[in-house]
Amino acid sequence: MTGDERWFPSCIGIGSNLSDPISQVEQAIGHLSSLRDSRLLHVSDLYRNPPMGPAEQPDYVNAVALILTRLDARALLESLQDIERQQGRDRDGGVRWGARCIDLDILTYGQRKISEDGLSIPHPGISQRNFVLFPLLDVAPELQVPGMGKVRELVRGVDGSTLSKVEG
Repeated sequence: MTGDERWFPSCIGIGSNLSDPISQVEQAIGHLSSLRDSRLLHVSDLYRNPPMGPAEQPDYVNAVALILTRLDARALLESLQDIERQQGRDRDGGVRWGARCIDLDILTYGQRKISEDGLSIPHPGISQRNFVLFPLLDVAPELQVPGMGKVRELVRGVDGSTLSKVEG
């Protein structure tokens, strides 16, 4: 199920803190590079950061990928959830903001605002999350996040001191 024949730029948040997080993020990037009706344009550096949720879990590794896609937003979400399942994620009964082997989120989808059951774009909380904004700054510093402002400006409002780039 594809949308119309236009290409939509979309930023995808990628995160992991279980089962070799760097490998999980890299594997997800590989899946995104072969996503149907889509093209991977750019991937941010990888960032290590403390968990946002329960403190009794390992640090996360996060990145952002910029893609062009012909998939409509719902089909893109379903494709991302398929990738999560392929990588071993079980969404049933998990703790909110708990540990996970992989997490893929649609951060933006063109300049669209979408609020549907199970799908909110731009992703809620994007403007307060350093582990989203700093990788997003790598791939799209001039991106206007609908209703929030430019990434370059939003990043000024968050503390990046808890983030560190993953070397290697």
